[in-house]
Amino acid sequence: MLFDHPEFDAHELVQFVEDEPSGLRAIIALHSTTLGPAAGGIRFHPYPSETLALTDVLRLSRAMTAKMAFGEVPMGGGKSVIIGDPRSLKSVDLLHAFGRAVDRLGGRYICGEDMGMTPEDMDVVATETRWATGRASGSGDTSPLTAVTVFDAVRAAAIHLWGPAGLEGRVVAVQGLGAVGGKLARRLVEVGVRVVGSDPDPARAAEAAARGITLVDPGEILAAECDILAPCAFGGVLSAETIPTIRAEVVCGAANNQLATSKDADRLAEAGILYVPDYAANIGGVYSGVIGLKGKTAADAQALADRVFPRVLDLLDEATRLAITPSEAADRVVADRLRAGSAWVARQSPSAVRRARRAST
Repeated sequence: MLFDHPEFDAHELVQFVEDEPSGLRAIIALHSTTLGPAAGGIRFHPYPSETLALTDVLRLSRAMTAKMAFGEVPMGGGKSVIIGDPRSLKSVDLLHAFGRAVDRLGGRYICGEDMGMTPEDMDVVATETRWATGRASGSGDTSPLTAVTVFDAVRAAAIHLWGPAGLEGRVVAVQGLGAVGGKLARRLVEVGVRVVGSDPDPARAAEAAARGITLVDPGEILAAECDILAPCAFGGVLSAETIPTIRAEVVCGAANNQLATSKDADRLAEAGILYVPDYAANIGGVYSGVIGLKGKTAADAQALADRVFPRVLDLLDEATRLAITPSEAADRVVADRLRAGSAWVARQSPSAVRRARRAST
């Protein structure tokens, strides 16, 4: 049963969506709307099974709650997955069907682009619902600002660990050179950092090599000789099996849910590896997605992103002061903000809560 699923965490809503004419099979998960309407991207991926798709959407939606709370965004956590290969299954009819499913939720879920989706796809979804962001006609591609905040988190971790010299003379290994990882790698090269990277896509790998990035086999990137490891592909890559092979002193990347289990944060600490929680680093995509919502502009999104460097630096300093992992320190921040949000909701009339949630969108 869903309630017995190991990744189920009192999710408010898990909805299975099917549209036979278009071939749509999707799952929408709303983890929490304590701080506002649940927001999160649409991941279009050829999951080997429905069970794996469900696991992913439950984990991703829970992570979005943490990301929103830590990043001080007045929204909750949600996510959706479309099961199938976007290269063959994606169609206008399918995107319309998905948009209608989102619209039926009446604003409880605001969707955006994620893996397998583009800003142009979001324009199609938006023809069926106003609860869609990341559109080509709106905020557009969210990956540039995500890469910016991940870079700032990497820089903060370097300064925390090595002092004012920070990234000077360091080597960063980037796993995944796609929309975010590729931009992160290029930015690192621009500031004089030596970058090694990997990507299973030959075209992306070739482009990275042309930009001065040293290529590593994808199967070897986690164990690459480097100072900082930046996972920027799929989640779950930091596990009891992989952590002992990591040579980096810092792990900080863009991928969601990098830890295979919560215990892996402790394993990293025991191995002497400083881990920056993914939701503290990759918040830029959320900030980019708020453009156009509640009158926000690109300048507003950038101003929010500018807070990431000092926030991550403070988080790492606090974790050191308390002798706890950065993951535990970040989770405490999230828990405090969710408790404060719950208390506020409890004090309000239903109409006041509805007005506040409408204002956040």
